Amino acid sequence: MKKFWSIMVPLLTVLIGILFGAIVMQVFHYDAIAGYKALYTGALGNPFSIGQTLRAATPLIFTGLGFAVAYTAGFFNIGLAGQALWGWLVSVWIGLLLPDAPKYIVLPLAILGGMTAGALWAAIAGYLKAQFETSEVIVTIMLNYVAIFVADYLVRNVMTDHMDASPVIGENANLRVEWLSQMTNGSTAHGGLFLALIMAVLVYIMMKRTTVGFELKAVGLNKDAALYAGINAKRNIILAMVLSGALAGLGGVMNGLGEFRNIFLMNGVAPAIGFDGMAVSLLGANNPIGIIFAAFLFGGLKTGGNLMPMMAKVPAEIVNIVIASIIFFVGSSYVITYFLNKKNRPKNNLANTDTVVQGGEQA
Repeated sequence: MKKFWSIMVPLLTVLIGILFGAIVMQVFHYDAIAGYKALYTGALGNPFSIGQTLRAATPLIFTGLGFAVAYTAGFFNIGLAGQALWGWLVSVWIGLLLPDAPKYIVLPLAILGGMTAGALWAAIAGYLKAQFETSEVIVTIMLNYVAIFVADYLVRNVMTDHMDASPVIGENANLRVEWLSQMTNGSTAHGGLFLALIMAVLVYIMMKRTTVGFELKAVGLNKDAALYAGINAKRNIILAMVLSGALAGLGGVMNGLGEFRNIFLMNGVAPAIGFDGMAVSLLGANNPIGIIFAAFLFGGLKTGGNLMPMMAKVPAEIVNIVIASIIFFVGSSYVITYFLNKKNRPKNNLANTDTVVQGGEQA
């Protein structure tokens, strides 16, 4: 029963969010049916739209997994955006530094470089948390801003000569797969999708079937009890953040080598995949399999929303309202859980209580 409700609660939050979006459209005199029809067409209506949805979902799987790993260990990693940005920057930089090297060398090196950059950036917050009990929320928020402004400086003053964007990487560092692009009528879907699915399976196995996953859960549930049981809490705190950052870094790699194939100035704004990844993880109940489905949903909303102004004259901001309402109801899912539990609670609880009390008095 618990597993059933763990699936039903996210589904209900999505339905409530979609309903709320329809209400908003009607209140402002937009056709909700036409709006959602356009949303569906833009997300799944043809092979190109499906490819774009898959492309948008790919980095969200990585950042969602990154948040889930940290959350399981009891930490709220708000720094996914900064970690993803470092993965994006380093992967593109490696691709530009090796323009003539073979693809089988450059591509793995760029992916590993981006993953390592995200891991090292997250390790800062992990070390401070383990050694000094600092708040990982505050530290990672501050590190996001540092990452944004340092990345902008490097793009403008080191990678380029005062340009707003780096050059485009060569084919030897490109995640695009020709057959996948052809199958989806020229979409920007790329091979990173398969890497994301593989990583989701690996994270699931790690969290459910390995000692590392058990220790991370133990630290997340009760650090003092974990210490008493002989688990090195400090090591696992750092490990959780490093793994989280590595996954977020891979999300940035998907942007750098798959979607944009370069990096440009952020102008003080963190990559959206970091914060969207948090919502994806929460909607997926921090389960790697649930994260995959949640990422596809968010990818569809992001992609389909672009078609709403053209087909239905509905502002694309309505999609953001839908997403925001879904996040809100995910965050307050305990309310839904409470009412579901109340509805399914046996009605004879009071009668049973009276019987027990009467029995106690007779004794």
